[in-house]
Amino acid sequence: MKNFKYISAFILVVCAFILTSSCDDDSDQFTASETTPVVLSGLTITDIELDPFNINNPAMTLTWSQADYGQQASVNYSVEVSTDEAFTNTSVVTSVTGNNTVTLSVSELNAAAGNVGLPPFSWNTLYARISSSIGTQNGLPVKSNNISFNVFPYFNYLFEDYYLVGNGTAPGWDNNNNNPPLFRDPANSNLYHYTGYFTKGAGGDGEGRFKILENRGLWQPQWGVTDNEGDDDIKAAGDIAGNPGTQSDDPGRFGVEIDGYYAFTIDFSKRTYTNEVFDASGSASFTGMEIQGSATTTTAMTQSSFDSHLWYITSIPLIPGDLQFVTNTGSTWAGTTEFSGQATENGGSIPVVVEDDYEVWFSDLDGRYILIPLNL
Repeated sequence: MKNFKYISAFILVVCAFILTSSCDDDSDQFTASETTPVVLSGLTITDIELDPFNINNPAMTLTWSQADYGQQASVNYSVEVSTDEAFTNTSVVTSVTGNNTVTLSVSELNAAAGNVGLPPFSWNTLYARISSSIGTQNGLPVKSNNISFNVFPYFNYLFEDYYLVGNGTAPGWDNNNNNPPLFRDPANSNLYHYTGYFTKGAGGDGEGRFKILENRGLWQPQWGVTDNEGDDDIKAAGDIAGNPGTQSDDPGRFGVEIDGYYAFTIDFSKRTYTNEVFDASGSASFTGMEIQGSATTTTAMTQSSFDSHLWYITSIPLIPGDLQFVTNTGSTWAGTTEFSGQATENGGSIPVVVEDDYEVWFSDLDGRYILIPLNL
């Protein structure tokens, strides 16, 4: 027993010596120093025209020297672009770790040009540089030299469009039958409206139902209510679910209790909806509708046979300019926002900012309109 005590005491002394020695040894401390700026190589081709029909093709390759922070640590590199040499308006295109070269696709470079405000379909100068840093907190950032090049971007249509489908709507359960679009709110690109006619059909529980599609002709992505189909009682408001937006199976159905006009709204950021009865008794009934303006030749719109307050043109070429909706009574309706908005009588002119073939829809119930480019 005495020998065991001596041995235990000896072990404690040795451990204390080891711990003390470890605390005094600072030879393994991590110390990094700021690197000299990396050198971004110039481009062999300085005029880059971006092809909207081959957006995944490579547009340009950037190469730069390696940063040296004095330690064996992974270095982060960010590609920044700007419209001026002082980089007062900067956008980060992409970031890589460890590599000192990156290839940008046509779509990536086009998006970067749009993010810093370059107009489409014209030649403009873009500046690029590399920002190097280390660690998860991007410590010790250092900027490289600048290079410049000319770029000819195409237009970025950044909006999502959504379409009605279901036996409560004009196309029925056909996902590619001129399905009416929802009208995007001009002040909130996540908020959509549709004020129009819905039918209850034969009146059964499965009648008067509808869902929202993101693409005509495709069943997914689709949006509906959070309840499973069969348990999806008709409600005037609630939460939305989507396949694949929130789940892997299809959501339940929206619905109406009786034939009539309803004001349907859906907010994809809050993931909520409302569907309230709309009083259309005092609304004017027009027998004809045209679009006119400097963006187009005067063209008659088609009146929906399902909802007499809904007008559309499936395809019409528009050029930069403006347009208005003109009723058979001679009244002129327009808004002030491009692509979508809410028109009022004598409300100015709807701006058309880019040339393309467009699908145009207008509701004379609430004045909402949407112009959907078909090729952008």
